[in-house]
Amino acid sequence: MDGSSLREKPSSRRDALLRRRSWCCSFAVPPSSPDSISAVHHSKPIRRTKTEPVSKPISNSVPNSPQSAKSGLGLVGRIDPRRILSPGRVSPIDSDPTVDLVQEMGADPSAAADSAPPAVRSQSFRAPSERFRPQPESSSGSGSNVFDVRLNLRGKKGGFLVLELNSGVLCANSEVFAGLIDDCRKGALSSGSSGSKICRIEVPEVENLAMFRETIELMFEDDITKRLLRIGVYRAIDVLEVSAGIMFSKGVLSCLKYLEAVPWTEEEEEKLRDLFTRFKFDDVTTKDILARLYLLDSADSQQNLSRQLVWSITSSTDANARNELKMLVKGLLCKSSVYEKDHPDLNKEDIYAICQSCLDSLVSLFEETSGTVSPKRLVKDAGKPLIERISRQVDNINWLLEILIDRQMAEEFVDMWANQGELLRLHENASPMVRYELSRVSAVLFIAMGTRKLHCRTESRSGLLQAWFGPMLLDFGWLQRCRKGLSMKALEEAMGQALLTLPLKQQYVLFMEWFRDFSKHGTESPNLSKAFQIWWRRSFLRGSETNAIESR
Repeated sequence: MDGSSLREKPSSRRDALLRRRSWCCSFAVPPSSPDSISAVHHSKPIRRTKTEPVSKPISNSVPNSPQSAKSGLGLVGRIDPRRILSPGRVSPIDSDPTVDLVQEMGADPSAAADSAPPAVRSQSFRAPSERFRPQPESSSGSGSNVFDVRLNLRGKKGGFLVLELNSGVLCANSEVFAGLIDDCRKGALSSGSSGSKICRIEVPEVENLAMFRETIELMFEDDITKRLLRIGVYRAIDVLEVSAGIMFSKGVLSCLKYLEAVPWTEEEEEKLRDLFTRFKFDDVTTKDILARLYLLDSADSQQNLSRQLVWSITSSTDANARNELKMLVKGLLCKSSVYEKDHPDLNKEDIYAICQSCLDSLVSLFEETSGTVSPKRLVKDAGKPLIERISRQVDNINWLLEILIDRQMAEEFVDMWANQGELLRLHENASPMVRYELSRVSAVLFIAMGTRKLHCRTESRSGLLQAWFGPMLLDFGWLQRCRKGLSMKALEEAMGQALLTLPLKQQYVLFMEWFRDFSKHGTESPNLSKAFQIWWRRSFLRGSETNAIESR
């Protein structure tokens, strides 16, 4: 198709097409060849029969992109008329795939215009769209088939899009555009220009050209909800953002109604939550969505819920369900959880109260093994094997201890465990196949201290090791046979490191106790040889140097 053939088309065909269309969209970058034009639009281009004068432009501008969270709705200056009236060769937009070409355009449309062939640079092509129906005549006498507004969109990251629209449709749907068009007409009358001039509005720094165009298209839809069903939740949130920015009330209400009725993914929920922090919507229309996003009195509710969940798990009698729920709740409550944001910390008193309840149950179970338990302290699930009930309570304590260590709130538990005199007494008389369960709790504490995850005072460390180091030596063989997820190598390393944090005199007592036990039982006792060598070097080799320094 060449320029001569375009000039042979009568102008009457253009008027006929104008009556069939209520809007037009055009790009500022030409297609790669004339053949691509005919392939996309299935209709021959029509030459423009009227050229707008450059001397007296009628222009206006809208706020920066409604999709920009920081730009707001501040007005920008008038656009240079030479840039508006020299858009270069433009092509119609009749389907969504052509919108993707917007992202490929440059930020400066004048460069694309200069690169277009001179024969077609001044042409504007329009193709009818079956998707939009003509709107009724406006009360001002301006027919809906008249393109009297040129909307110039400039992408924030580059790109250029021109929409030729009817002012009646824009004014009826958008308060922002209604005000700008009114200002444009008043400016034209005050300057003595003809009232038939095209009103030019520029939208700079548009975040997403395709979404802005899609929102404008909704103004021509009879049923907006059906369109939203096709585009999905993620894009509907973008449409809601643009609609709120240009005050497209019908679009806002349709988007809110659609979003409230469908499920959201986590990504869509976060995007919607961010949108609600930047835009203020009517409370009546958003109350249902806000009820899905926010919980009133969330601080107290989360603390109460956390306590209820922890208590339910420690009281559960089904092993499979208990293990599954432990993993679930621990993942929710730990500090590294993806759900941990602005939620308050766990109530330490509630967790320690549950820990004390588990310890009391453990004492009752060990008393039951010795036959000294009182009827009032019998455990509810007495019908199950005693070993299973003891193991369950130890699992509960270790699980709570892991949560406390993760929250750096386990220092008080060290003192609580060191002062379990009754359990220590029962441990001496209990069967080895039962008593080793208590050393599983000590093992978690030793590993936490030896790996620097648990920080406590010297008195607390000393009290814990003096109370439970001996029972650990007795139970180590059983722990090797019934590990239950415990790493014996990590335990041996951590025990040695924990001993080395004590004063040298206390280290001497405990290391000598280990040395005697290891010489008798061998592999049935933990191997603390590495820590023992460190203690020996510090106590005797460097000790002599210290005495020499003090004698000076």
